[in-house]
Amino acid sequence: MPFQLSPFYIIAVVLLVISSAILNQGKTTPELELCVSHAQPNPLAELFPNNATGVLNATLAIIPISLETARRLIPPQYGILERAYRALLPDFPEGMYPVMVQAAHDHDIQFRAYGITIDDFSRVGFEFPFLDLLGDGYSSFRWAPAQLLTASHDIAVQGSRDYGTIVTPAEWDPPCDAYRALPNGNTFFKGKSISSSEFIEVEMSRLKDLSLNPYPLELFKNITNQPTFASSSSCDNMIRWFNTTMSVGEFAPAPVLGRIRANAFPYEGTEKEWTAVYGVQVATPFIENNYLDCRTMQGYVGTGGPGDSNIVEGGNIFNQHMGMEL
Repeated sequence: MPFQLSPFYIIAVVLLVISSAILNQGKTTPELELCVSHAQPNPLAELFPNNATGVLNATLAIIPISLETARRLIPPQYGILERAYRALLPDFPEGMYPVMVQAAHDHDIQFRAYGITIDDFSRVGFEFPFLDLLGDGYSSFRWAPAQLLTASHDIAVQGSRDYGTIVTPAEWDPPCDAYRALPNGNTFFKGKSISSSEFIEVEMSRLKDLSLNPYPLELFKNITNQPTFASSSSCDNMIRWFNTTMSVGEFAPAPVLGRIRANAFPYEGTEKEWTAVYGVQVATPFIENNYLDCRTMQGYVGTGGPGDSNIVEGGNIFNQHMGMEL
């Protein structure tokens, strides 16, 4: 079953909620006005009331870079598990490494048992999966060292910084969703620093079929479910479910192709642009377990969770892919 939240963490969240409310009293800036999202409601809050749950609507895109460049960007103490990503991508170009850009909107986050709800926020950053954090040669972790994040969201900003993440407070276009439609039919999402020239901009066009995407959905399931870390020994365990009713029919994962422009860590200081970038747009419900000792995640296999049609009374689920209860 999901890891239980520690009393310390629950108290910390409550204090952050209270302090954030006090700090924001009397503020009338557009960022603090009610943000209305088009995302679907959280389907897990009632089933898992003792855990942090929510919905993450995101564009997930892969940028191939050379292993030489990856080795220069990734701290030297973290090995790269090339065999792990080649098991999912047997035709991935030799000598290359898959960086993932995640441009996302967190929606309807709740700690139902404690009566806590957290306002929506947006974030975007470059993430580096399939890393050997523990030095065991097989446990994949994802390094997410920096992100642009909603400037007015004190809880999200502080929570991210507590992991050692480099957080750039940012404003968003669109302000309350994972992307908006452009006149040409493409989708658009941009985070821009409120105090510097840093930004990340994602423009995508939707493809007709997932088969047109060189990166299978299993890759994104794996990467997004890998335990995540920044610069500390604490890991974030976000369990993303890709096959619930939230991700089928008209809401099924959509393959996309487009471009990404950025001036942000680790590419800060000069604007870069990547074209012919493939990815997927998908909304997934999640359970999140925060500030875990990374060593306890040894052998954790990143994969999508079971569908909500398989949830049994009491909230215990056996995930045959992972051999564990979620």
